[in-house]
Amino acid sequence: MARLFMKALDRAGFSPFLASELRTLDKDGDPPKQAAIRDASEQEADSLIAQYKALPARERPRLWFTYHVYYKAPDWIGPRVADALDIPYVVAEGSRAAKRAQGPWALAHHGAESALDRADAIFVMTDADRVALERARPEGQKLISLPPFLDAQEWDAPSHPARHERAEARLLTVAMMREGDKLASYRILADALTRVSPPWRLDIVGDGEARDTVKNLFSDFGDRVHFHGAVEDRGFLRSLYESADLFLWPAVNEAYGMVLLEAQLFGCPVVAGAYGGVANVVEDGTTGLLTPPGDVDAFAQAVSALLHDNGRRMSLGKAARRFVLESRSLQQAAARLEAGLMPLLSMEGARTCVS
Repeated sequence: MARLFMKALDRAGFSPFLASELRTLDKDGDPPKQAAIRDASEQEADSLIAQYKALPARERPRLWFTYHVYYKAPDWIGPRVADALDIPYVVAEGSRAAKRAQGPWALAHHGAESALDRADAIFVMTDADRVALERARPEGQKLISLPPFLDAQEWDAPSHPARHERAEARLLTVAMMREGDKLASYRILADALTRVSPPWRLDIVGDGEARDTVKNLFSDFGDRVHFHGAVEDRGFLRSLYESADLFLWPAVNEAYGMVLLEAQLFGCPVVAGAYGGVANVVEDGTTGLLTPPGDVDAFAQAVSALLHDNGRRMSLGKAARRFVLESRSLQQAAARLEAGLMPLLSMEGARTCVS
């Protein structure tokens, strides 16, 4: 998504560049690590400020844009640079989590909240994020809707896959194999499929430290489940999307899930758990089916229902492809970015600093 934002900003007429490669992510809740990250960020900010102030005024950045600010990955750099240069500060996909104000992520939470408070505008990518952002929105801050998107041209021109009734339904899952939420999703998926009558075949694309556990979860299915590992060949992945009848992912605590958009781009309807912002990338009943979070029975029933209704599955697939091409395209994202950012700038041809 970060790379897509760079492309969308460029498409919108800006000249984005990467300002810093310093990572502020702390997955483990380590206060000393967070303090070290803050200190390194402040040094980085001071260096950038000196670098930018040495430039002629017309060559300095005119706006700072940071993608994905939340309690595990605060932005200590952007607000400091924006204040020093007196330029707008903008965030895309900012998330607030009041319950993290105390505990192991308290320092990082403070950094994230301070950055979100400072933002002149926040591009809101999911309805789930909007609730907390609205509640804590400072006076004058703009909250601008910008749902997740993709660039269809990265997959070449989308084809028109022809799916026909066949003896064995093709199911597809694409996801990393990590401990935590990803593994929890795989557990739900394996459990649900014990309740889905064959004939069906599941292709799984993904790899990670939990691969052995994941493979064990599906061992009783025998050759009905095929593991492809990590797939770097976009053409091969595209062929899997195009040939699948259904894309399945329980999506435990998923922010939204780019693979759900990718599947729909190729006319593959989705069955997913309705966590987080999944409803912002799958239109329930129109491009796929969303089931209550963590509900194994409901997930299995949704899969079974679509496997036995070829007409509805085809209808969902056609709507899914149209939805992505018409409502979740790079061009649409670029238009939203242009409309949201230009009022913050005082002149055209602005350089946009991205973090």
